[in-house]
Amino acid sequence: MSSFSPFHRHAHVLSVWQGVLCVAFAGAAWGTTGAAAVLIHRGSGLGPLAMTFWRCVGGLVVLLPLYAVARGNRRPVSAGSREPRWRACARIVATGLGLTVFQGAYFAAVQATGLAVATVVTLGATPVLVAVAERFTVGERLGRAGGTAVAGALTGLAVLVLGGSGAGGAVRADGVGLAALSAAGYASVILLARHHRLGGGEADALRTTVWSFVIGAVCLLPFAAAEGMWPSGHQLGRTLGLFGYLAAVPTALAYAAYFAGLAVVRGSTAAVLTLIEPVTAAVIAVVALGERLAATTVVGTVMLVGAVAVLAVSEARLGAEPRRPAAAAG
Repeated sequence: MSSFSPFHRHAHVLSVWQGVLCVAFAGAAWGTTGAAAVLIHRGSGLGPLAMTFWRCVGGLVVLLPLYAVARGNRRPVSAGSREPRWRACARIVATGLGLTVFQGAYFAAVQATGLAVATVVTLGATPVLVAVAERFTVGERLGRAGGTAVAGALTGLAVLVLGGSGAGGAVRADGVGLAALSAAGYASVILLARHHRLGGGEADALRTTVWSFVIGAVCLLPFAAAEGMWPSGHQLGRTLGLFGYLAAVPTALAYAAYFAGLAVVRGSTAAVLTLIEPVTAAVIAVVALGERLAATTVVGTVMLVGAVAVLAVSEARLGAEPRRPAAAAG
């Protein structure tokens, strides 16, 4: 297995470009989730919280055998990088809660204020929250290229979602608040992973992913049960096949790759790179679902791709230079 694998324990062996590719892969994989969820809902009648619960459970089914093998082949951890058990448990629990808040609040925001507004607020606010938090906690600055890329990505996302034919839904204060809460959950996951790495800890993407799914499934179980967690018998085989894909690719593989990439790229960079998710969803809508995109949607897509490319190049150049410690940078 090459060092590029997101399941490798010593995630610091990834180069910056490999970390960028891991995060970009996660964003592209997550972009397929919407289409799979639509098809699952049509065939099973499951609601968003129930689908999220089963997504966590399916991810565990895929990853637990790999986790067992990885634990058996685990290399000894050096004394200088060994994290206290209580701190590791607290970090993983906080990561799992952050993912649960991110997904649960996002689905609730979609129901309250519509997909377009919820997506713009959640994905648009996340890189801003991460950039502000990193500036005050670890002294990292985006720089001119990074700031330009973030601004371009946010503008492109707004054009893509609000200018598309599917944009709609009244803007409601409670929905915007839920979307902001979702962004805060997403930003907390990014910051936890980056601060752990900057503190000298060794990243274990597979363990973090597995336990995050466990925490998410436990937290979502009562809500999924209240919503109705069992699929109908209509098109059951197709539903199970879609759940298999949802568990393997945009859940197990994507989250493991995402956590591995976070070990070597900045949090604000990761937040913007994952904006490739709506671009992937737009491509699938045209190619697979036969939807037509407005001119404004095409413009927004081009802006997003350009911003992601600029930020990836900027990150790679920064990664090639030795970085000063946070205290010195401040």
